[in-house]
Amino acid sequence: MTWQPYVLSLAAGIGIGVIYGLIAVRSPAPPIIALLGLLGMLAGEAAVQWVRGNNDVLSNCLHSKSFSVAKSDNATAKDTPPSSNT
Repeated sequence: MTWQPYVLSLAAGIGIGVIYGLIAVRSPAPPIIALLGLLGMLAGEAAVQWVRGNNDVLSNCLHSKSFSVAKSDNATAKDTPPSSNT
């Protein structure tokens, strides 16, 4: 991945900030709200990419039969009385 789009984006942001400063206009959105929105967008995009790459995990979660606990072999052995070997 190349770094050029990041530098271009930063330069464009600084340029717009300078223009806003020169004409004394506030940014259209409060900076914290805008940054949190962008963070949410990036998190959502990353989540979709992760789910697409891990279909087996998602399908196992969605297709699990139930939350019931099955008895193990040890539990059934405890329930039966011990046999006397005399």
